[in-house]
Parts: sequence; C-alpha cells; structure tokens
Amino acid sequence: MLSLYVTLLVAIIVIYYSCELFVNAIEWVGRKFNVAQCAVGTILAAFGTALPESVVTLMAVAFNSSAEQKDIGIGAALGGPLVLGTISYAVVGLCIIFFRKKRDLGVEIDIDSKKLSRDQLWFVSIFIFKVLMGLFIFSLKPLAGILFLAAYALYFYKEMGAECVISEEVMEPLTFQPQKKNPTVFWVLSQTFISLMLIFISSHLFVKNLEALSISWNMSPLIVSLLISPIATELPEILNAVIWVRQGKETLALGNISGAMMIQATIPTALGLFFTPWLFDFHLIWAGCMTLLSIFYLLLTLKQDKLSPRRLVYAGGFYLLFSCIFFIK
Repeated sequence: MLSLYVTLLVAIIVIYYSCELFVNAIEWVGRKFNVAQCAVGTILAAFGTALPESVVTLMAVAFNSSAEQKDIGIGAALGGPLVLGTISYAVVGLCIIFFRKKRDLGVEIDIDSKKLSRDQLWFVSIFIFKVLMGLFIFSLKPLAGILFLAAYALYFYKEMGAECVISEEVMEPLTFQPQKKNPTVFWVLSQTFISLMLIFISSHLFVKNLEALSISWNMSPLIVSLLISPIATELPEILNAVIWVRQGKETLALGNISGAMMIQATIPTALGLFFTPWLFDFHLIWAGCMTLLSIFYLLLTLKQDKLSPRRLVYAGGFYLLFSCIFFIK
C-alpha cells in the first residue's frame, strides 16, 4: 500500500515538471511555426495534453470485450469534460488569487472574452448532441461518430486561421537551450516530444496506481470512471493552467482548457460511438447536465462581462453538486 502512495507522489511530481517543460516548448513551437498565440493554447497545447485521457477511452472501449471496461470508457468520456468544465476553471481562478502579488495584473484577467465565449459555444453545441446520443437506441450511431471527428476537424481549421486579440508577452528561454534568445527548431521540437512522452508515461502510471488504490478501497468501477480517473487524466491541463497563470498568461491557460474540452467532446465520443452501445444511465446523464450547467454559467458571466477569479472558482461548485447527488443516488 505504501508503494502505491509513493508512486502516486512521484508521478505527480514528474507530471508537474514535464508540464513545465511542455508549456515552455509549446510556446516556442507557436513562435517558430507562426501559430497564433490563442491557437497555441486551444490547439497545440490541448492536443498534446489530451492524449492521456483519449488513450484511456481508446484502450477501454476498443481493446476490452467486457461490458464493465466499456462502461469505464464511456464514463471517462463524460468525466473528462466534467472535470475540465468545473475543477479546471476553478483552479485557474484560485491560482489567479493565490499568485496575485506576483502577477503584473494582480487579480485582473487578461482574456479575449469573445474568443472564449466562441470556444464555449462550440463545445456546448457539440456536447448537447453527445449527450442526446446516449439517450436513444438506433443502428446508425457509429456513423454519428464520424460527424464528431468532422466537427473537431472543422474546429481545428477555424482555430488555426482565427485572429485573436493577444497582448505581447516576453518569451522565456527554451529550457533545453537557456543561453539562446532564439533556440533552434530541433531543440524546440525535441523538448516538446520529450515532455509529451514524460507526461504520457507519468499520467498513465498515475491513473493505473490510482485505480489500483480505489480497488483496494472497494470503490465501484463507476466511481473510478466518473470521479477518479478523469481528475487524474486531466492533471496535465490543470497543471498547465497553474504554470501559465503563475506566469501571467491566463489566455493560454483558459485556451488550453477550452481546447481540451473540444477534444473531449469529440474524439473520445467518436471512439465510444464506434465501439460501444453509447447508452447513459442516471449518473452519466447527471454528469452531462452538470457540465452543461457550468458552461452555461460561464457563458452568462462572459456575456455580462463579469468574468473574475471568484466567478471562475464558483464553477467548481457544479462538480461538488455532481459528487453529492452521485453518492446519494
């Protein structure tokens, strides 16, 4: 039992420092390949950090024949957006408050509200369709999976070509070439690849040991898939947010979260539709409802131009509400 706790601690430490390497490298990738800074967060960073949870879903639904494992995959596909839409935004708010004395803007949020609103509207429109797919039985569900992949492809295309309002920010030296003001593409890509591999391996180790720990506590597979695994697999996004907020780059932090939410709304969903019946029970429907309520709350806040660290923290309340009803039922 002690070895499980030690392994979890080591995995978290490795994930954190791997994320430090990753956020440093991915900003340079954006600079080297002339990618708009908003797309660095929503596309490049999100795609990299979303790998662990996508693999969890793929392994559960495609390479396991048991209904229990497929249910875990479906739970992970719903649990990921729930954690991102509640806890991750709350962490950003808490970090802005915690690091306020070290930040040039204090508790003010430097963000393009229209851009963030547009991202959330993309997510909501697709996520509603995702939940509706889980309420009905029909033979063409696998074909619907193709539509979800097409939706992400369209989002990718729009984001890479979108214009965004971003303030000029000083680039930190590349960790692998700290003495160079303009590092080479080779070392930028090398640092990106190595950091992603470290994130992938340590995240996988963390999830496996957390699941083993939950089994030793006699937790049900449903609790593991909806409450335990999603928090573990979303650690890269959460830690990226902590690092970027600390650096005063909440635009990238929020973009990483909203971009990861788009991936979670499409790619794991497509996998679920391809390989499972994709039918929801009460707990899965409840997870979907809480995710939507949290995003509607954020959209309303953005529309009223009242986004603040405190209001971001309030988004975490939807996860607490979900957990309470989850255990009551």
